[in-house]
Amino acid sequence: MGGKVTGGREQRAESADRAFTLSGGLAALGIVFGDLGTSPLYTYQTIVGTVGGHPSAEDALGLLSLVVWALIVIVSVKYCIFVMRADNRGEGGILALMALVTTGKGGRLTAGLIVAGLFGSALIYGDGIITPAISVLSALEGVNVATDIFKPYVVPAALLVLLALFTAQAKGTAKIGRIFGPIMLLWFVTIAILGLTGVLRRPEVFGAINPMHCGRFIVAHGWHSFVVLGGVFLAITGGEALYADLGHFGRKPIRSTWYFVVLPALLLCYAGQTALLLQNPGIQGNPFFKLAPHWAVIPLVVLATLATIIASQAIITGAFSMTRQAMQLGWFPGLNIRQTSDEEYGQIYVPVVNWAMMVCTLLLTFSFGSSDALAGAYGTAVSTTMLLTTVLLFSAMRDIWRWPVAVALPTSLLFLLVDLGFFSANLLKIREGGWIPLLLAVLIFILMTVWHRGTAALHRSQAQRPESNDAFLASLNSGKFTRVPGTAVFFSRNETAIPDVMIRYVAQFKALQETLISLTVRFDDVPRVAWSERTEVEQIADNFWHVTVRFGFIERPSVVAALASAKEKGCSINLDDAVYFASHDDVVRSPNRPRLPGWQRMLFAVMYRNAVRSPDRFDLPADKFLEVGRQIAL
Repeated sequence: MGGKVTGGREQRAESADRAFTLSGGLAALGIVFGDLGTSPLYTYQTIVGTVGGHPSAEDALGLLSLVVWALIVIVSVKYCIFVMRADNRGEGGILALMALVTTGKGGRLTAGLIVAGLFGSALIYGDGIITPAISVLSALEGVNVATDIFKPYVVPAALLVLLALFTAQAKGTAKIGRIFGPIMLLWFVTIAILGLTGVLRRPEVFGAINPMHCGRFIVAHGWHSFVVLGGVFLAITGGEALYADLGHFGRKPIRSTWYFVVLPALLLCYAGQTALLLQNPGIQGNPFFKLAPHWAVIPLVVLATLATIIASQAIITGAFSMTRQAMQLGWFPGLNIRQTSDEEYGQIYVPVVNWAMMVCTLLLTFSFGSSDALAGAYGTAVSTTMLLTTVLLFSAMRDIWRWPVAVALPTSLLFLLVDLGFFSANLLKIREGGWIPLLLAVLIFILMTVWHRGTAALHRSQAQRPESNDAFLASLNSGKFTRVPGTAVFFSRNETAIPDVMIRYVAQFKALQETLISLTVRFDDVPRVAWSERTEVEQIADNFWHVTVRFGFIERPSVVAALASAKEKGCSINLDDAVYFASHDDVVRSPNRPRLPGWQRMLFAVMYRNAVRSPDRFDLPADKFLEVGRQIAL
């Protein structure tokens, strides 16, 4: 039967500990910190509104203290120190974390972790439709500080900006992305200066660093503090982006930029808004724009709009990346993905996701009409994601880092206590619109689980073939089939050497090409697979090889390039004349015992029928690809 040639599975880990560089830090400013950086536009206005709009001096310091310690505990400590340490071979994000802590495991506990990871990733889409809406609205509303003339045009202008933003996604951001960093640097310098002007007038706001102000505020306001915490949470939405973008920049550039640029600028800005309230207790309108001199309001609105567009861009592209990860981990149907840059792998465009998010975002913007109204819907998705991340983090502490329970449990419980506080506070927003991102997440979660169950049932049904491998090989070796010139590559879904599509092809045409490749494409639970590990080659018979190709869950799968690696390992394939064959299946109801409930089978059939075909997903030449149709009963 021939021997097996492999490339040896080396334990190669991608490092997330890249050195800090000015260019890396500037790029991180433009991609990672957009959401966090633009939160001062609406956060303080929202939390001041929860206490009636005119807080006392002690309440104002309490509000600032809550914001300060939320930024320190959740972003500076939890995400920067602990969560970012839990990288999956250099990659971050809740799906990468889920893959890290569940690889090679089974049982109910692992199933629970998978559910946590999947639902947390589904919530990212809910966050992705609200962030652009609230950010752009809050920026454009700043013009109302200078004049009321444009007030009726704020929502139409926001709709136009958002429409242009989503429409531009097809062109990619490889070129204009270079100016994101400098614009965000200008933004952070600006908000720091604005905040500093306020702080210098009322330096007592520095006292908010004392956590006693948090305690006094919570004791004084009792259960109403949960309403306030729902507003305070807006200051840390975007914290999960530090972990999600870990693979693009590494730990050191993100941490350094946060500690030395973003955090100081945010603290000064929030402190400046507090100082303004202390100096003018009866002030009306958004305290952020009130910090600026009258002549600077319009330029500040322009800069804020640019910053919110950049923040929204990061959320949208993050949803694209999440979609690709879910696809390649087997939790989402194949979708059309376009690479918008020849140099940057992360520059991708997913049309279906883009247009769906655009419609939802425009509807939210039009329906709510203001950033104040949207604040009620914002936060439920992110707070749930952060809570689920803590659950997965505990598993990483125990199983990956090998921390003893005495260390892992108290650390996780501390984060869990804070996360539960914010989560509970955001549950109060359900009636105000918080149900919208949660409902969207539930729908996406259902799609993901049904797709996974459906593909598993599909593979089980394909395993029951009418002809055994041995019988087929005996017929092949006996010369029963006519061999014609050329190379045929048959896709095999079940990692079997004799794919069903090959058997059906022979049954129809009574002939096979001289050179045969049975090809299995597998996506591993790692971000990237080394070139030396890309392929495994096993010779089945004369001029017949079974090739297993591996890709990581963030890689662009190019089968033709991978087969070049197989050629280096002894597979005699001529890529110039190769023709690729795959199944084109229609899912129908099984006449016997159905493998899926009726509604799941119908939903899976729709997704399966509309999933992207192999030429698009695996970068195959369309003129050399053929599909063989059949019906599969589930």
